[in-house]
Amino acid sequence: MAVDVPQPIVTRRFGLHESWTLRTYLDNGGYDGLRKALAMSRDDLVENVKTASLLGRGGAGFPAGQKWSMLRKAEPVYLVVNGDESEPATFKDHQLMVTDPHQVVEGALICAFAVGAAQAFIFVRGEFALGLERMTQAVNEAYEYGAIGRDIFGSGWSIDLVVHPGAGAYICGEETALLESLEGKRGFPRIKPPYFPAAIGLYGAPTVVNNVETVSNLPWITLNSGDAFAAMGEGRSTGTRIFSLSGRVNRPGNYEVEMAKTTFRDLFYDERFGNGIRDGRELKAFIPGGASAPWFGADKVDMPLDQDEVGKAGSMLGSGSIVAMDDTTCMVRAAWRITRFFHHESCGQCTPCREGAGWVDKVMYRIEQGAGREEDLDLLLDVCDNIAPGLSWPPQQTTICVLGPSIPSSIVSAIRMFRDEFLVHIKEGACPFT
Repeated sequence: MAVDVPQPIVTRRFGLHESWTLRTYLDNGGYDGLRKALAMSRDDLVENVKTASLLGRGGAGFPAGQKWSMLRKAEPVYLVVNGDESEPATFKDHQLMVTDPHQVVEGALICAFAVGAAQAFIFVRGEFALGLERMTQAVNEAYEYGAIGRDIFGSGWSIDLVVHPGAGAYICGEETALLESLEGKRGFPRIKPPYFPAAIGLYGAPTVVNNVETVSNLPWITLNSGDAFAAMGEGRSTGTRIFSLSGRVNRPGNYEVEMAKTTFRDLFYDERFGNGIRDGRELKAFIPGGASAPWFGADKVDMPLDQDEVGKAGSMLGSGSIVAMDDTTCMVRAAWRITRFFHHESCGQCTPCREGAGWVDKVMYRIEQGAGREEDLDLLLDVCDNIAPGLSWPPQQTTICVLGPSIPSSIVSAIRMFRDEFLVHIKEGACPFT
């Protein structure tokens, strides 16, 4: 039975002619949410988002309204919108910035007003050339329109918004490393505590860091109420969410679906979404929430896209990236390529991540090239256990940020689920899938 697809929230202007322009945005309800927000009290705005139970869409899934309420009572307060989307196979924020940048701007302004921010920043990944161009254009148009600047829409509230290009480091997607980069420093994550952004953030001031998709929901929530948003989905997983579907499906792409009411099977096989596995092959495994997430086997395909359900099963929805792997996929190679990415992107600040990533990368490469030894499997698990003791999920922290403990996810998943493929590589001295 086909899943019901509600009216889209953050993608509703996708497909419109020149959807990235101010003219198209205003013709389709643009900045109405900001006008309404400016007529509300800040406390009411925060409570509305709490009622919506809007979980952060950047990876951690922390409730946005709760994050706003945790700000240290001090001035100034800053807002930073995280557009440094760097998780492999995750491309939803990029499309939001390219296709509907004014929605990001409006959402950022609503958030800034709600938390009493003195200034707002949109941090965009440096490689997103078109996204950076569209965001900059949108901010300039919003200034001319009067949505940014002094005395916005005659409300008496004033704020400046800056679009800041990042330098392209994966680690800057981590909120404290992003703040370091924004301050002109090398993108090294900060130790938490004490450097929780809500307490000690940008320039040492209380700071809200929200993801692009998270703030993109705010205009709709403001106009339609938090109750209307919470009416979609179930439990804590409310509203809709964009999932970046890729891998061995016929129709990879970004799909906005209702949380908890949609399953992985729906995404993979429904003709409106993935439209089945390529060439009629069998689904072998899938990554449910970005490269950092532990893998699921095909037996989990009927699990709903629910934050808590996926967490209980030992993984996460994370960045919203879902990768399907069919029965022609070499699981050793898949795990090695993810490991290689983390090795390359480690900032090098913490020993378990800096050294451990290199060790497991070399061992994985040796196995994939047919020069592995059977004892390498125990060696891999031993090193992974030193990076994230217990090899459980959520992982134990041995590093300042979660990049290090994320390294074992793909390796441990592959060995536990597909140990026989590793043994074939080792005993036959070659990859059977080439």
